[in-house]
Amino acid sequence: MYDISDRNGFVRMQESLSHLAYLALEHAIVTLALVPAALVTEKQLIDLAGHGRTPVREAIQKLAWQGLIVVKPRVGLQIAEINAEDHANVMQVRRKLEPVAAALVADAANEEQRLSLIACARAMEECAICGDLAGFFAADKAFDEILEDACPNRFITAALGPVQTHSRRLWYSTANPERMDRSIFLHVAVIKAIQQGEVEQARKTMADLIDYLSQK
Repeated sequence: MYDISDRNGFVRMQESLSHLAYLALEHAIVTLALVPAALVTEKQLIDLAGHGRTPVREAIQKLAWQGLIVVKPRVGLQIAEINAEDHANVMQVRRKLEPVAAALVADAANEEQRLSLIACARAMEECAICGDLAGFFAADKAFDEILEDACPNRFITAALGPVQTHSRRLWYSTANPERMDRSIFLHVAVIKAIQQGEVEQARKTMADLIDYLSQK
């Protein structure tokens, strides 16, 4: 007899592989290993992600929805360009929504999510010690995903997901160790406020972080 739990397990595995492929490709785009405006093939992305065709295709669909990959009919895939106005536009969205999201998470996060955020803070602080910029951006992505998972307002997180990734790519293109250290300090302040359930402090520290990230 067919056991539906087998199917559910397979679906979860596929979702996990797709997410891992997405994280690998997103990281390559954010850290400019995949150069803006470059044309790429599906085979190149499969090799880069280290996963099979189906997970990578699903990852490409998500990245295309986020505006990081452009699907060009009869041409192929193109890594999205970086435009002069992108920084101001993405930060406008983040400034409005992210402090609200942080406040909601400070109130709603469960113990596991709060502990995961503390682990992110530790990872970021280790990156500050060794000057690991790419590692910090990976930890920052994990930070965003924990907040997305913990935030009870899915409309906010749906709006924030794409702009956070675009923001990371834009910030990486001009980042340096000094700016990274300040960003880590501000991220840790947000995490501490959320971990302690301090709603208004989470809102304020997130606003401070966004104000800093808005600087070019």
